[in-house]
Amino acid sequence: MAWVSLVVAGLFEMFGVLMISKLHKDRNWQAVVLLVAGFGASFLFLANAMETLPMGTAYAVWTGIGASGGALLGMLVYGESKEWKRLLFIGMVLGAAVGLKIVS
Repeated sequence: MAWVSLVVAGLFEMFGVLMISKLHKDRNWQAVVLLVAGFGASFLFLANAMETLPMGTAYAVWTGIGASGGALLGMLVYGESKEWKRLLFIGMVLGAAVGLKIVS
């Protein structure tokens, strides 16, 4: 269950990053509320996961999901570069997260 909480925390982290970009474009209170809610939920699920998982593992996986997901969302939503080198390194980050799951 801790791993599910950790993945959900990472997904909320991605949502929070998306809302940062939305806030820069729209500058309205809804974007602020969604940003705070996204990161707040992310921290709550991360804290839940850290009750069982080691702190270093949980934090590394959480940031990996957030960073990779943010980069992928940038490519899909904002038209950022989809160069193969970027995809390779995103895959490496995700592979490291899977590796931490395997050894934990």
